[in-house]
Amino acid sequence: MFAYFVRRVLAAIPVMLVVALFVFLLLRLSPGDPAAIIGGDMASPEQLAAIRQNLGLDRPLHVQFFVWLWQLLHGDFSTSLMAHTGVLSMIGQRLEPTLSLALVATALTVLVAVPLGVLAAWRRGSWLDHTVMSVSVLGFSVPVFVIGYGLTTLFALQLHWLPVQGFKSIFDGVGPFAYRIALPALTLASAHIALVARMTRASLLDVLGEDYIRTARAKGLGELAVLFRHALRNAWVPILTVIGSGFALMISGVVVTESVFNIPGLGRLIVDAVLARDYPVIQGMILLTSGVYVLINLLIDMSYAISDPRIRY
Repeated sequence: MFAYFVRRVLAAIPVMLVVALFVFLLLRLSPGDPAAIIGGDMASPEQLAAIRQNLGLDRPLHVQFFVWLWQLLHGDFSTSLMAHTGVLSMIGQRLEPTLSLALVATALTVLVAVPLGVLAAWRRGSWLDHTVMSVSVLGFSVPVFVIGYGLTTLFALQLHWLPVQGFKSIFDGVGPFAYRIALPALTLASAHIALVARMTRASLLDVLGEDYIRTARAKGLGELAVLFRHALRNAWVPILTVIGSGFALMISGVVVTESVFNIPGLGRLIVDAVLARDYPVIQGMILLTSGVYVLINLLIDMSYAISDPRIRY
């Protein structure tokens, strides 16, 4: 088990190096000049040249890359060109709302989608199965912002149960936190609930026809024990893949949800950075997102090895 984990960690290192090179070249070779944004429209050529020299943008690309990479290895994500604040500090200030939103949305996805998928597979061809699958298709066909505005209209404007916008830290109390996070989390989880429910149903249908399921039923085990202890456990690998990938997508794709509900998270930060062509912030955000993807995939691989010992070899 330990050797398997070490191999997976070592395999992730060159992936992050390739991502770092891609991010660096993508921003450096794209149109636009950060010096012109900082200096403004009235800046003289001499002032622009001084700004480029101060930022190190006048050096050759390979020199800029290795200097930037060396800074990253020492935990230095550079300084925002606009805010003149450390990029890592800016990300840290915006991380809690986005991470909270993604975690709550993932928890909602698992709690709702997995039981729905199990029920749909158990009652295959019934009205329950058709209803779950129809709602699932609707869930990932409707854009997130439409779902967000629909939920806001119903629960905030019509029923007055939940607030329209804003965020409260969990450190301010579980009640205020849940009160503010409910609508955004449900909005963000809607498409993932649909996807996980369909994947759970498909995986279980492949397993329910196996001989060991018939043997378990012949031994007199109850239907719930057969479904959750035997069938779901052996169908868990593809379901876990979708859940893990969904969490990574939530971290990187919360821009729309945060905009609809006015949540000051990483999504709003990346939008502001792109509009201002703030290279260091954009680089830091893309690296963070890529790191989350690599970390989630690494954790998923490790969970495979724990749940299915055959994968370790």
